[in-house]
Amino acid sequence: MSLKVDNISKKYGDFTAVEGLSFEINKPGVFALLGTNGAGKTTSIRIILGMLSKNSGSVLWKGKPMKPAEENVGYLAEDRGLYPKTSILDQMYFFASLKGVKKNDAKKQIDYWFERLNIDEYRTKRSDQLSKGNQQKVQLAAALIGDPELLVLDEPLSGLDPVNADLFKSVIREEMSKEKFIIMSSHQMNIIEEFCDDIVIMNRGKTVLNGNLNAIKKAEGRVNLLVKADADFMPLAEDCGLVMKENTPNGVCFTVANETQAHNLLKKMMEANIPPIKFELREPTLNEIFIERVGESNEV
Repeated sequence: MSLKVDNISKKYGDFTAVEGLSFEINKPGVFALLGTNGAGKTTSIRIILGMLSKNSGSVLWKGKPMKPAEENVGYLAEDRGLYPKTSILDQMYFFASLKGVKKNDAKKQIDYWFERLNIDEYRTKRSDQLSKGNQQKVQLAAALIGDPELLVLDEPLSGLDPVNADLFKSVIREEMSKEKFIIMSSHQMNIIEEFCDDIVIMNRGKTVLNGNLNAIKKAEGRVNLLVKADADFMPLAEDCGLVMKENTPNGVCFTVANETQAHNLLKKMMEANIPPIKFELREPTLNEIFIERVGESNEV
């Protein structure tokens, strides 16, 4: 079982919203679709789910053209889509019927997810009586009804407080344990690093980076050095040719050209009797990679 997106494009007149997007998910897990606002992420998701037509390319699910209406797919949209004047329970039964879930099975699943997401007390409420966070929980429950094989989450943790964000993350882990195929779009890079093995970064409709996150980081190298000490070591860092990125209470972060620079600084600090409290040479974060790649592609 796999999802293969091959060279899909979408144009609106002279404007190209998505240009030649390709990726493949060959095993269960979480795949990340990243980009700035307007990069084409949501358009791509809607093409994959058959909500928008495409100008070119193909989307294959289990080796056949994707037909979302005939597949077991769950979708949590970034733009909320509940009916404001209808009770939450009635809406859940309606969404379950659209997926072909029988009423008895739907009841069991609704009861489970309402309790799991702490929204059971709101089942008779209208959606416009709920907070945005609780509306988001309802929509996640709706996406999970029918136990979908493919789950698409567009900004699932956006606007959630830390407690509910942890709840959503626990649900995502639960779905991962069931060997689900999950596509996640998010601006929260720490969340992507927590869940995703493979990523695509888009900008202005084009792919600027595609691949395994760990391999991408390894290729970048250990280019960041974080140092903290009780005494002033900055003159020693300057002697080593280190460039400071930022100075925070957690330490001073440098960009290093190679690991030898870092080793030279450590040697000089020890010789000067300035033992480091913290000395960490690391690969760039996804957030740093994202800013670098998107920034480069935006240069005029």
